[in-house]
Amino acid sequence: MGLAHTVAAVPETGPLIGHRGVAARAPENTLASLTLAAALGLTWVEFDVRLSRDGHPVLFHDDRLGRTTDGRGRVADHDLAALRRLDAGKRFPPPYRGERIPTLVEAIELLVELGIGANVEIKPDPERETETAQAVMATLARCWPETLPAPIVSSFRPRALAVASAASPACHYALLVDAVPKDWHRRLAVLGATALHCNARRLTGRQAAEIADQGVPLRAYTVNSARMARRLFAWGVAAVFTDDPVPLAAAFGSRRD
Repeated sequence: MGLAHTVAAVPETGPLIGHRGVAARAPENTLASLTLAAALGLTWVEFDVRLSRDGHPVLFHDDRLGRTTDGRGRVADHDLAALRRLDAGKRFPPPYRGERIPTLVEAIELLVELGIGANVEIKPDPERETETAQAVMATLARCWPETLPAPIVSSFRPRALAVASAASPACHYALLVDAVPKDWHRRLAVLGATALHCNARRLTGRQAAEIADQGVPLRAYTVNSARMARRLFAWGVAAVFTDDPVPLAAAFGSRRD
């Protein structure tokens, strides 16, 4: 187990990547959501990772607990044991009630069972960028299996991404942005990233063509409309992150494979 210390080949994700698992159909960033993504035919998923107070990487998007669990306060103010007692399925009907916040180790173990790849987004608190990136990369180095394609590691935080990319050449790194900056190519080079992930609604056809022409994988979030997905693919976007692959898969059929 663990990442090999070789340069990772650019992964073939397929056109559809499940966003936080499949956030529209199951509690986001949970094992149930990852499992459903695979059941719906996805071969890649995306999820967010941040640290508990005692330094454990857990799957969670927000810095605060209230939107998706029955807890209160910041994730970073709770030890793992306390986080594990929370209900991460409170917004969904049974059987998702009582779903727990998983650790990154548990998510990796499930990915092995499901046979799907993952985009691991580092989601640090401002004061913990280096610590979070180091914890994520240490876990990937220790636990990621040779049976899965090397993970994509992404972040909106340049410092976190720089720390991560310096830790291992065996992953594929992507800079997350809202709108594509004019100096996107320089930023990727500085951070050791080889792909760009951007907000689909802020992307233009000209930008997409420029990036694609330079051979840089461009992936767009969050796309839940087949019409928008078709437009993005026509522009040269390599993949889209979606909360609900069902309407997109129906439109694209075998393009999932």
